[in-house]
Amino acid sequence: MQIIYTEHRCEIKKCPHCGKVNKGSFPESIKFPIQYGPRLLASMLYLRNYQLLPYERTCDLVEDFYGIRISPATIRRAEKECFQNLEPFEKAAMEHLLTSHSAHCDETGMRVLGTKWWLHVVSNNLWTYYFPHPKRGTEAMDALGFLPQYKGVAVHDGYSSYNKYGCEHALCNAHLKRELTGIEESFEQQWAKKINELLSEMKKYTDECREMEIPIDPEKVREFEQIYDAIIQEGIIENPPPDPSKDQVKKRGRTAQTKAKNLLDRFIVHKEQIKKFLNNLRVAFDNNQAERDIRMMKLQQKISGTFRSIEGAVAFCRIRAYISSIKKNEMNVMDAILTALKGAPLLA
Repeated sequence: MQIIYTEHRCEIKKCPHCGKVNKGSFPESIKFPIQYGPRLLASMLYLRNYQLLPYERTCDLVEDFYGIRISPATIRRAEKECFQNLEPFEKAAMEHLLTSHSAHCDETGMRVLGTKWWLHVVSNNLWTYYFPHPKRGTEAMDALGFLPQYKGVAVHDGYSSYNKYGCEHALCNAHLKRELTGIEESFEQQWAKKINELLSEMKKYTDECREMEIPIDPEKVREFEQIYDAIIQEGIIENPPPDPSKDQVKKRGRTAQTKAKNLLDRFIVHKEQIKKFLNNLRVAFDNNQAERDIRMMKLQQKISGTFRSIEGAVAFCRIRAYISSIKKNEMNVMDAILTALKGAPLLA
């Protein structure tokens, strides 16, 4: 591959009649005597923010491919410009997610300035929004501003801070199935095996309804609920409450419960959140959408380690969210980055 060099010249003419000197103007995009073109800059942003190459390795690749040596500062300047131009996209993403019927939420640890931060994600099948914050719970969720305004169904893993908001909630059943498998294997509890199988049957039924484009049968739902309640009763029998009188040493506070009893209590208390997908085909069975959107961000941390500045972390999250949304909408990523560098991002 070869770099194409374009030279821009502006003529200076002196009017032979009045003597006024007239100067031509350069294209608006030409700001420096020597600069890289938008497509090369877009390629570097793609390598850095989508393929997750560190700055130095991106510079090495450009040198090997194109025969020119760029500096990491060039990439950082392009990222800063792209980040600023993507502000309308970020607002649009938030507005679309707020009006969506259901949205997936998750959070994971990240490193910024050598300290632990949290990366929060809100997404659906078309839009992705990332938000880095030093905290994990309510303080960060309030700062994000999504859950305090949202009126739809928030799908999440059951982290307690989510339940403080007034929207509807749906728990990730993939998480619950893994826990049920662990309880079945470790404690040999039959209720865990049975309700795990029931969740699979419920998912199979809702998948068939979507595939055949038919509504959910209320009678079938009632049948599933009766089986659910019967299994919970079996679980209560298998897990009687602890008898404090048998404790030789009295301890302050509540008597500790087993992991099996704690999980059983969640199936009792959060029954409606667990079976939300059974009553509404627009609600997902699990939180895989958010987990997929957050997985590559975790990989970035393994490759590059900590972000060296808060600004760098925020910029990476916004650009990565833009690329993720572009991919979901089946648009060309390189064209999308180019338009963002020119100040007219897609999906804005």
